[in-house]
Amino acid sequence: MPRRKRTPDASATLFPFELPAEPEFSPRILAGLDEAGYGPMLGPLTIGCVALRSPEGIVDPWQKLARVVSRAHERDPARLCVGDSKAVFERNERGRARLERTVLAFHAVLHGVPADGRAFLAATRPPLSCAELEREFWLAHLASRLSAAAEPTIEEAQRNLAAALHSAQLEVALCAVRAVPTDRLNASFARTGSKGATHWEECSPFLLHLWREFASEGVELVVDRHGGRMRYASLLAATIPDAEVTTVSEIAARSVYLLRDPRGRRLRVTFAEKADTLSFPVALASCCAKYARELCMDAFNGHFAGLQAGLEPTAGYVTDARRWLEDAGPALRRAGLAREALVRTR
Repeated sequence: MPRRKRTPDASATLFPFELPAEPEFSPRILAGLDEAGYGPMLGPLTIGCVALRSPEGIVDPWQKLARVVSRAHERDPARLCVGDSKAVFERNERGRARLERTVLAFHAVLHGVPADGRAFLAATRPPLSCAELEREFWLAHLASRLSAAAEPTIEEAQRNLAAALHSAQLEVALCAVRAVPTDRLNASFARTGSKGATHWEECSPFLLHLWREFASEGVELVVDRHGGRMRYASLLAATIPDAEVTTVSEIAARSVYLLRDPRGRRLRVTFAEKADTLSFPVALASCCAKYARELCMDAFNGHFAGLQAGLEPTAGYVTDARRWLEDAGPALRRAGLAREALVRTR
């Protein structure tokens, strides 16, 4: 039996197990995938994907970028805050500014500072973006910013981040968000009969993109696990049919797979619980998805506020969504929307 090697020390927390020694795997792309809005009744599902290029292989970006980036629990106002979006974001002015400044600084390194929320979403092109979003009824209400407090500091934060990335030999290779409207979700729920299957379907474009665009450099991808699924080999094989899928590990906390082909492309993907507290790219992807979701819900609420004065906004989660649906009767009648365009069926 061939000897096995352990992953580099920088990944010991997330990968405390042995991985195959052959073929030699030295990824230069560190990627993360996470979502926001999986559970709500109203508003879109948003999926964030971030990839960093690292000539050194697996490194800890929190450590490499410590001069300008902090973890969520540190709450250092002088640095960008990257962590689980639930910890980064709070529904107040400070929390909104903290999330926006972080997301737009990283986004701007690759795309420039967006003029408004619509430009932020439009920076992600098909097939990673969702065509149905362009028909969404609330799109015209996307605000310029989530927080006025973040505006003066975004360009400065982007310049400081760019300098720190250069010094750390890190590059933002991908910073993308997919916003999936309610009507598309409902159509998929009807077709698949499964919320989990729909979620996978909407994540698949990112998996395929990482494989096609970056796997020749080697990709280390971490995905925040949802639900109780432990086995992903068949899903990966169906999503990326030109890859050979090897199961490395399937345990309660994480499932790991190695995808490869004869051309030398390699992608190792780990589905892990609480991945946004362990993996920097997942944490940043979580923040991007949350930022997109908040922009969309602000637009959603702005649309209906114009139809009914005094209507209290909603974040779209089940209990408050039910309250909102009861309160919003006049606005809903004026909007004339079919229920499947507004309320999720799962």
